Amino acid sequence: MEQGLIHIYCGDGKGKTSAAIGLAVRAAGVGMKVLFARFLKTEESGELVILDKIDGIDVIHLPKSYGFVWSLSNQEKEEVKALYQSLWNQICEEISKGQYDVLVMDEFMAAYRYGFIPQEEAVLFLEKKPKELEVILTGRDPAKELVSLADYVSEICKVKHPFDKGITARKGIEY
Repeated sequence: MEQGLIHIYCGDGKGKTSAAIGLAVRAAGVGMKVLFARFLKTEESGELVILDKIDGIDVIHLPKSYGFVWSLSNQEKEEVKALYQSLWNQICEEISKGQYDVLVMDEFMAAYRYGFIPQEEAVLFLEKKPKELEVILTGRDPAKELVSLADYVSEICKVKHPFDKGITARKGIEY
């Protein structure tokens, strides 16, 4: 590609990660190289098993998963911040090598919003990303500066969700 663009999949509906994965699979299917990183998601998610088997998609796995931000203690928040700072550094290092056509950062918005990654660095990264690199960001409530930088912003709106009735995430469907 001559010009890589920035995508945001946001909103309170189910399907943001699924959309990002679909794009990653599509890109790999035509021979593009994809780097897939996740923030604030469990490593036990079914899609990771498949993504790891697809030639052309490299998934950065984390040594530990954490729950929802609102359920974390202050100590866990500090651990998360250190872990995601390390992940952010790894993403930047990998992208600097010039080997990837597509970068997916799943649940980027929460990591950004809560300061688990350096916000100024993240904005600068997006402003100065390699010209050919396609970047996909997911998560709720994107910051205005991120929306401003994006070329695509797709909002997935919840009309109804089982969680509202107390039905928690189900293996193979929500994770």
